[in-house]
Amino acid sequence: MAGAETFDRLARRIATEYPAFDRPFAESIAGQTVAFLVASAHADEPPAPSKPVDLGWHEFITDTRAYIEFSDRIAGRYPHHVPEPLDEAEHGDAQAARARTVAAIEAAGFAVDAELWPDVADCSQCHAGCHNSPKTKAA
Repeated sequence: MAGAETFDRLARRIATEYPAFDRPFAESIAGQTVAFLVASAHADEPPAPSKPVDLGWHEFITDTRAYIEFSDRIAGRYPHHVPEPLDEAEHGDAQAARARTVAAIEAAGFAVDAELWPDVADCSQCHAGCHNSPKTKAA
């Protein structure tokens, strides 16, 4: 999904930004970030990243050209990062979000690295096309 050069750059950025992560772990984060984003593009319910995947997503977003090109290719749109947890009353608790996200990753044909999915972060892709997304204001 992500080209080899983009994937390598993402893994390198993760390893550089988070020195406690060795290169193999940074590559795992990069791989699960790509899997999460692909699965998110086609999920019926909003997924939520794990904390390590959220770190990878942050690094990917800052590589704007690569992220926009990847997003256009996999989703036909820009998947926004919303630094707020999902509404539990509407979408379930964190464990429900984790289960839903892991299932979406597997349904998209990716293996899930369980080490990177012990929980979910306090953010989502809601407001990026959800049925109840607020209308965006023109800049």
